[in-house]
Amino acid sequence: LSLLSLRREVAATQDHVRRALVHEPRGHAGMYGAVVVRGGAAAAGAHLAALFLHGAGYSAMCGHAVLALGRFALDYGLVAAPSRPETAVRLRCPCGPVTAFVPWDGRCSGNPVRFHSVPAFAAATDLAIDVPGHGTVVVDIGYGGTFYAFLSAEQLGLDVCSSKTRDLVSAASAVTEAVKKQFKLHHPESEDLAFLYGTILTDGKDAFTEEPTTNICVFADEQVDRSPTGSGVTARIALQYHKGLIQLNQTRTFRSSTTGSLFTGKAVQATKFGKYNAVVVEVSGEAFYTGTATFTVEEEDPLKYGFFFK
Repeated sequence: LSLLSLRREVAATQDHVRRALVHEPRGHAGMYGAVVVRGGAAAAGAHLAALFLHGAGYSAMCGHAVLALGRFALDYGLVAAPSRPETAVRLRCPCGPVTAFVPWDGRCSGNPVRFHSVPAFAAATDLAIDVPGHGTVVVDIGYGGTFYAFLSAEQLGLDVCSSKTRDLVSAASAVTEAVKKQFKLHHPESEDLAFLYGTILTDGKDAFTEEPTTNICVFADEQVDRSPTGSGVTARIALQYHKGLIQLNQTRTFRSSTTGSLFTGKAVQATKFGKYNAVVVEVSGEAFYTGTATFTVEEEDPLKYGFFFK
């Protein structure tokens, strides 16, 4: 199976595994996961492939997971002969090929990890969307392995740094639903990838500056990213480059409003992706081990496949 076909197959026949791992009591409402795939689906010269899991299903790309998978691949021997001081780890994600560049000292991996994802592009800019309860807002839609809508929180009467997370989540989710109804997405290679994954609310600082710009990503079913969102950084860099707000190799810093964690991003190469003018974006950040776990599922447990409530 191709990775996209495998993604469909797992969703149709093995979704109880995702629910058992991601939902309570083993997971939580913000849990995210990656399934490492070896063999056929990881062909075409990749060291491994990955399927990404979240509370509502399966995504196409996750930058922070790529940072973690890059370290994991080296530390667990999935790359035959790592090189110092940095090793390229080739992954296949549902969105396409991604390369992580991982520090390696001869014994173990380190930080920061950087990656180059699939070509990123602006799908739409300055798009007027009518959002129930908020009126008309202007959004940009960018692709960085998956599609996001971007707008400043200020347009919704909120502040991305100081408003309550609940209010930001509700507003972002309303934008996502409105965009889905009012704008048709197209992906150059697969209609499986032509879906809006979520909305990223920003502090409005799109023009280049040395200061970090803060955002919050609300994706899937009102799930909140704990990182600055690697695929979101990729898409936002593509939008800023498209609008002439940054140049090639100008590095920007992105801060998560939820944890304060930082990623950097820069456009490193102009390219084409289907009909779109696109860029290859480099994202850099950190990933850390927190532990290992063995999960048990007892057949007689009435909640063995997890539970989820909002």
